[in-house]
Amino acid sequence: MTRFESLPTETPEMHAPERFTDASAAVERLCALHNEATRFLIERFNAVVAGTVPRARARAFYPEIRITTTRHDQSDTRLAFGHVAHPGTYATTITRPDLFRNYLEQQIGLLLRNHSVPVTIGASQTPIPVHFAMAGRGDVNLPDNGEMALSLRDLFDVPDLATTNDDIVNGEGVRNADGSIPLAAFTAQRVDYSLARLAHYTATAPEHFQNHVLFTNYQFYVDEFEAFARAALRDPNSGYTGFVTPGDQEITDAEGILQPLARMPQMPTYHLKRAHNAGITLVNIGVGPSNAKTATDHIAVLRPHAWLMVGHCAGLRNSQSLGDFVLAHAYLREDNVLDADLPVWVPIPALAEIQIALQEAVAEVTQLEGYELKKIMRTGTVATIDNRNWELRDQSGPVQRLSQSRAIALDMESATIAANGFRFRVPYGTLLCVSDKPLHGELKLPGMASAFYRTQVARHLQIGIRAMELLRDMPLERIHSRKLRSFDETAFL
Repeated sequence: MTRFESLPTETPEMHAPERFTDASAAVERLCALHNEATRFLIERFNAVVAGTVPRARARAFYPEIRITTTRHDQSDTRLAFGHVAHPGTYATTITRPDLFRNYLEQQIGLLLRNHSVPVTIGASQTPIPVHFAMAGRGDVNLPDNGEMALSLRDLFDVPDLATTNDDIVNGEGVRNADGSIPLAAFTAQRVDYSLARLAHYTATAPEHFQNHVLFTNYQFYVDEFEAFARAALRDPNSGYTGFVTPGDQEITDAEGILQPLARMPQMPTYHLKRAHNAGITLVNIGVGPSNAKTATDHIAVLRPHAWLMVGHCAGLRNSQSLGDFVLAHAYLREDNVLDADLPVWVPIPALAEIQIALQEAVAEVTQLEGYELKKIMRTGTVATIDNRNWELRDQSGPVQRLSQSRAIALDMESATIAANGFRFRVPYGTLLCVSDKPLHGELKLPGMASAFYRTQVARHLQIGIRAMELLRDMPLERIHSRKLRSFDETAFL
């Protein structure tokens, strides 16, 4: 037994739950409760760092949203979200309501409209880990050497991986500890965990992420994105307001100076900002399905409106040329990173709204349409594998599977990103650019790029950006397809 185990537990004042019929007022109450709880933990933490001998363990709780319905309401079934399926009590813990204000107001507003019963806002029974209470706060005093003389777990609640999981989104029929039904896809602890991971992997704060996310596996796209961002900031009618790079450096005019970091993060991320987070985020995930899964695991908690993969791939057909585009309408999954969460027998459907936006963007940027568009773009199955050097093995097995699947392109990220989009209910799509043709002797080697290839690569990012702008102009209920929803879904998107 440590000398702190017998200490009593001190909590902030516990307020009685309140009922709300106004979404904005409900979110204000969530903000107040979360601020009070985190401030309490930070004050106790700062006191310990300053040398105060603690007389009690400090504990504060996440706020929660709760709603109870007693009848089968006839909601607008065209919507994929915003209503509960059966009578019962539904609840979810909430973190960072300041960050999720617009999202929460929208989701709560739909519940109020569809069920005509109030939501209840109060403290949950789930403690806030002190690590998450301090995230993004500037009023925390840390020890000079970064080390604590005392064990945090003796005085505070710390992250518990047993309560930080994807059971809800994986459809495992979980219930909250009190028997209520989950109202949202992620618990507060799961969200806080991912917010911390995002800051670590991308070197940008979660506040900067936009609702439309592009993933790439090639540095060239980052350079093109910065050039596009500066041009957009130069245009007063573009609607874009700022550009953020790793290290949370932000410029708001085209001539702003950005300093490269001495050490770049694992997944450098860039944000072209617009009001209400309606801009575009570009994540350079590098190569491999593990990175693709990591990035999407954490970005999913931000509930983006769509994410797209725009990267390089191997063309598998002799009729393809370097620089041709591939619009994925199906995926062959041999990435082996999501099998435990989403079995490979689960089909990953193409989403019509995304496909149309991508095809329209290709036509608009290339000035080709109809039959002429087929000269530079093919639609078909994209295969994703976890072995970058598959060519060095006996090729008979992989080549036969690729042929049987009718695959037209091969990469290491696209199917992972699409599958995680399907799993997390985030609309997804893929537009790739052929950079080599290993089955036909055209390997990715220096000096082989043609003028056509260089031109197409420059256009590729423009197409991804234009597709996102087309999606941005669509109503949210059109983009979030019912294809992504299972039998018993959470009400929150």
